[in-house]
Amino acid sequence: MQTIDRWYEDYEIGESRVSVGRTITEADIVLHAGQTGDFFPHHMDAEWTSTQPFGQRIAHGTLILSVGVGMTAGDINPQAMSYGYDRIRFIRPVFIGDTITVTAEITEKLDHAKRPEQFGFVHELVTIVNQGGDTVLVLTHLYLVNKRP
Repeated sequence: MQTIDRWYEDYEIGESRVSVGRTITEADIVLHAGQTGDFFPHHMDAEWTSTQPFGQRIAHGTLILSVGVGMTAGDINPQAMSYGYDRIRFIRPVFIGDTITVTAEITEKLDHAKRPEQFGFVHELVTIVNQGGDTVLVLTHLYLVNKRP
């Protein structure tokens, strides 16, 4: 990683980036369960899930959200910070052995309501797909970004 200054004015609507793939493993699911306390059988019980509609264990939605957002983290930008996430939707399940890829596209720029001369918001549509190209999760990542002095 490198540090790169990217100001509000530098972002363009429609620009996008695509990550490399990452395969979700059983270890990912077990670790996430331990970190969050979510040991629901949907994630942990292979025998029980074999009797359910999906037929196998599924990754936690919050695991895929965390991994997917992490996959978009690249260069360190001192001019921007994550402000939060909106419209998070778990579209399809992710199974052990699925490989996910992330596309992040700038969709909107807005002036800060109280300090428009100093800050702006940049909205990035994050789309996570599996190895078959099926969308599994979408969200909007909000950034608070400094404007050039």
